[in-house]
Amino acid sequence: MYILGISCYYHDSGAALLKDGKLIAAAEEERFNRKKHYSEFPKLAVEYCLEEAGIKIDDVDYICFYEKPLVKFSRILETILARWPLTYWNWVKSMPVWLLTKLHIGRTIQKELDTDKDIYFCKHHMSHAASAFLVSPFKESAIITADGVGEWATTAWGVGRGNEIELQKEISFPHSVGLLFSAITAYLGFRVNDAEWKVMGLAPYGKPTYLDKFREVVDLREDGSFRLNMKYFTHTHSTSKMFNRRWEQLFGRPVRPKETELDQFHKDIAHSGQKMVEEIMVKMATHVHKVTGMDNVCIAGGVGLNCVANWRILQESGFKNIFIQPAAGDSGAALGAAFYMYNTVLNKPREFEMRQAYWGPEFDDNAIRKALDRSGLSFTYHDREEALLEQTAAAIDDGKVVAWYQGRLEFGPRALGNRSLVADARNPKMKDIINAKVKFREAFRPFAPSVLREHAHEYFEMPEGMDAPFMLLVPNVRPERHAQVPAITHEDGTGRVQTVTEDDNGRYYRLIKAFYERTGTPLVINTSFNVRGEPIVLTPQDAIHTFMNTGIDWLVMGNFVISEKPDVVDYEAGMKRSIELEASSLIQ
Repeated sequence: MYILGISCYYHDSGAALLKDGKLIAAAEEERFNRKKHYSEFPKLAVEYCLEEAGIKIDDVDYICFYEKPLVKFSRILETILARWPLTYWNWVKSMPVWLLTKLHIGRTIQKELDTDKDIYFCKHHMSHAASAFLVSPFKESAIITADGVGEWATTAWGVGRGNEIELQKEISFPHSVGLLFSAITAYLGFRVNDAEWKVMGLAPYGKPTYLDKFREVVDLREDGSFRLNMKYFTHTHSTSKMFNRRWEQLFGRPVRPKETELDQFHKDIAHSGQKMVEEIMVKMATHVHKVTGMDNVCIAGGVGLNCVANWRILQESGFKNIFIQPAAGDSGAALGAAFYMYNTVLNKPREFEMRQAYWGPEFDDNAIRKALDRSGLSFTYHDREEALLEQTAAAIDDGKVVAWYQGRLEFGPRALGNRSLVADARNPKMKDIINAKVKFREAFRPFAPSVLREHAHEYFEMPEGMDAPFMLLVPNVRPERHAQVPAITHEDGTGRVQTVTEDDNGRYYRLIKAFYERTGTPLVINTSFNVRGEPIVLTPQDAIHTFMNTGIDWLVMGNFVISEKPDVVDYEAGMKRSIELEASSLIQ
């Protein structure tokens, strides 16, 4: 039995395909069309999923969409009517799209897929809940979901047992922890639904100077329920701005113009806002633990990508174990819709546990060689993995920034060792080097460590043998290790850790082990193989293009090592030949 899950029409569209209750493929559309946070129908991602399974759409038994459009439309319509005439422009902008397309999403999907199969719909926060619990290692667990907004719900909690999920409490629009964080993001001059990471990265440089003012913005109860003080917000009647002049008067400054200097005020706002979000999530989790009495908690929704809050939940709420799958945001809701249909609606037993994130396309050495030949780049080919790993580990030890391109593409926003930039965490200058010469982004942005799981407790304040495979937890770096691995130690002494095992991470584990055997350090810097404003690379051609246009020193693709770059003229000629010869399909 094949089940296709789809999420789209808000942001980060994606697709996931199951076969007999096991995940076969999953990917975001942005990786294929190279448009970051692409929101429209994930046509190429669906085509990839079907190709990976070797089937056509006619072979799919169920097609599931991640939310219920009619319920969402009722919320939009009620909100517009409640705030009329302030919502006039919302009406003008949104109604044509809804009336022509979104109210008929079932037919739209059928047309996009060229099928007459029925389309099934799952509630937005149920899709999130299913995306976490039904692929978790837990037989039973509490569940918390939090994001901007689904149909009406913005936050929900409940329990999962076996293949059943019961969401017991919800917080409804306009009160939303996700929209609160988006407002903070916008106030700091960053792009909403894209740069929330920047707020988290900036927060350790600040102090909780404005936390009391955020408590004026949010009425937080002891059970974690909350209400936004709507006199400061505009998201009920504006599509272009999330807060008003009262917000700016409360905090004492107008919004930061984009790309202008960040000063201590902005750092303190980021810190205070992040602390407010952490307080909400920790109080909610503490209450959920008290009510359910469960040891385990699953978290999903865009707020589930707030790794600092996740760690505090694990440390302070009473839960013993936590699980967040790597695509916790909207793209991962496609995964949840599919599993909800298979396990819960069809009442099939759970067959799958998500232990790794590698569910996207893979390109073999033949495809890589063709791309390299077309580019004109010189390369070394290793037919022994040991030699490849030794050479790459030596390059990292020598201070090189290595683009590591192996196996299947990751699902979710994090590169986890298959489309990664890898470097030496011992080098105190490496953070600035990668930010300035490779990623072309703000100097404050931190980098994460990938560490051999058996050594993680030696460098981070976490239990021995603990799994953190998806880079969604932020423990403290042990104080005695700060000076040894300065490039991954955040300003506040923490590190966004990824634990790596050979069973789940294969060659990436063996690379880090080779580096460990050479240097005595069992971890490396891991950041995504892309530049600012672009999605993580997909094809070998994407990898070559990014390698040639950045300060990356080495490119290691499959068994090929590229350690030299030709001059620009030669490279441009190679790219012209490559474009002329490139097959029309993105899946080679």
